[in-house]
Parts: sequence; structure tokens; C-alpha cells
Amino acid sequence: MPTFTYSARPATGGEMQTGELELPTKDEVLAHLHRQRLIPVSVREKPKEINITFGTGITTRDIVIFTRQFATMINSGLPLVQSLDILAEQTENQALRKTISEVLYDVESGHTLADAMGRHPKVFTELFVNMVAAGEAGGILDTILLRLATFLEKNDALIRKIKGAMIYPGVIFSVAGGAILILLIFVIPTFQQMFESAGIPLPLPTRVVIGMSGFLQAYWWACGAGAILGALAIRQYYQTDSGQLVIDRIILALPVLGDLQRKSAVARFTRTLGTLVSSGVSILEGLEITAKTAGNRVIHDAVMGSRASIAGGETIAGPLKESGVFPPMVVQMINVGEQTGGLDEMLSKIADFYDDEVDTAVEALLAVMEPIMIVVLGVVVGGMIVAMYLPIFDMINAVQ
Repeated sequence: MPTFTYSARPATGGEMQTGELELPTKDEVLAHLHRQRLIPVSVREKPKEINITFGTGITTRDIVIFTRQFATMINSGLPLVQSLDILAEQTENQALRKTISEVLYDVESGHTLADAMGRHPKVFTELFVNMVAAGEAGGILDTILLRLATFLEKNDALIRKIKGAMIYPGVIFSVAGGAILILLIFVIPTFQQMFESAGIPLPLPTRVVIGMSGFLQAYWWACGAGAILGALAIRQYYQTDSGQLVIDRIILALPVLGDLQRKSAVARFTRTLGTLVSSGVSILEGLEITAKTAGNRVIHDAVMGSRASIAGGETIAGPLKESGVFPPMVVQMINVGEQTGGLDEMLSKIADFYDDEVDTAVEALLAVMEPIMIVVLGVVVGGMIVAMYLPIFDMINAVQ
């Protein structure tokens, strides 16, 4: 993602501000500056530099602890600057400590807390910054920070559930793939030499396995290069709008994994939007932020369709229903929430319900994957072993 340098002047007057933002396009940088009540003077894309990095080193848990402690201090009546100063001293994570110190410096220089945090998009997300801005404007910063901490904890728990469900099948298939490669490269050639010395005709399954072994030994570099190039091609295709839409639609159509993806996306969408709306963020801005955190292009487009619908004076529920992604129950509950004026509460109820549904979907995925893994491993590994022993059985019968 490109980095843009900008200079802007506060709408209320004051000194010129400069900084950097990492966003997809220049238009999004301009929109972000306008949301922060800044008048852009110049926006330029920063030249790309070769930089080796391993991320910020700041985990979600670090942000949650920082947010809860910050909320407690503000609620206790400590001034904003003093709270940040204490947090900068006691935070163990060096990267987060440096970030808090920079935020503290900007706040002392006269910037709002939201503006200061907005200068660190890799640490404080757009959702985080917008909620802080709403908390500052409404004088309920401590309440907003507590909501943020709760939201981050639940969202992190949701991500961990999905990743945890993928670890077991991934490990099994990795070990199985390694075992198959060892058989083809080291074990099968031994049998091949024995069969050639015996001079017996080989059955078709044995010839197929020996042919696979010979091809892998002769063209292992081509197989490896093909796998890498294939992965890169898919990744490059996914970077395009059409490719992302096609692949995400295929994922949603998968029998069990698609159901898990849909339920997790619904849980993330409803909890994010509910948290933003209840914190005072406008529905249009909330939908735009929520769309970016959807994790699936099909769902992203559905949410942005709802945003366009709201801007045109219509409801959120209509485009969500037309997308075919959101279950009818979710659409109906959102529709009721809109009509009764309790959209934020309704969204929170849906999120709580779908958190449990994600647990059920994870259990269903594991229950389906176990027999599939057993069958695949049995057919592939067992089939290779049987193919190697068929000529031996023929040799025994010939001797008898």
C-alpha cells in the first residue's frame, strides 16, 4: 500500500500540520483529512524505499491493555496528558511505548487525541481513531475506550477461533505431504531397482507410482517452481478487483468453510457497526469503516451498497438482502432495528448470536475435516504402498 505525505491546515485555524498516511489512493487520503477537520494543502505519494521489516511488534493484546488502562485513568479524573505520560512509562512493549510517546508529544503540541493517533495507522486503526474522535466530541472518552477494548477482545477471539480451526488440518496435510515426498524420492526407487533386477512385469498401479517417482526426481525443480509461480499468480490475481471478487465468492460457496466465512463476516460486520453507531460515529462513516474490515470482497460490496442506499434516503436492509450474503434473520433484525431506532442494540445482539454460531461452525468444520483427512491419507499413502507390494505378491505366487 502506498504512503502519502501531506500538509494541511486545521479548519478552525492554526499552524500547518504535516505527516504521512498509508492508504490505497490519494482520494482516500483527502477524505481522511477532511474527516479529521483538516484542509489539505498538498498531498504527494512518498517514493518507495527498500525496507526490511517484521511488522510493528505490537499485538492486539497490547492495544487492549493500553486501551483499558487509558479508560480507567480518564474515568478516575486524571488529565489526558498525565495519563499518556504514565502509560508511556509503564508499557513494556518498546514499539508501543515509542508510539504513545509520539502521541503524547502531538497532544502537548495542541493536537486532539484522535489526530495524534491518526498519525500511526499501523497501530491505531481507522475504526479506533474515529471512535476516539467521537468520544472526544461527546465528552465520553472513557466510555468509548472501554467499548473499544471490549470490541478488540471479542474481535481478536473471533480471529483466533478461525485460525485455530485451520491449524490442525494444516499440520496434518503438511506432515502427509512430507511423507509422500519421502516415499516418492527415497523409498520407491529402492523398490524399482528390486523389480528391475527380478525382471517381472509390473502392474499398472506400480508403473504409475514409479513414473511419478521418476518424474519428481528428474523435475523436482520444475515442480517447486510451478508451485511457487502458481501461488504468486493466484496472489497477483487476488490483488485485482475482479480476482478478489471471484475468489471470495468461491470461498463463500464452499460447503463448510464458506458457512464459517459467512458467519464470521456477519459477526465482525454487526459488532463493528454496532460499536461505531453506539459510540456516536455517523452511520455513513460507520458503514465505510465496516466495509474495510469485512475481510471478504462480496461482503464489502454489499456493505458499500447499503451505504449508498442510506445516502439516497433508503434503508440498510434492502441492499443487504439483495446481496444474498446475509441470512434472512440478520436482514430482518437490522430492518427492525432501523424502524425502532435501536439499530446499535440490535447489531450487538446479532453479533453475540453469531459469535456462538462461529463456534458451532468451527466444530462442524473440524468434524468434517477429520474423516476427509483419514480418507485422503488412506487412499494416497495406502494406495502407494499397495502398488509397491503388488509385484511382490506376484513374485511369491510365481515361486509357489
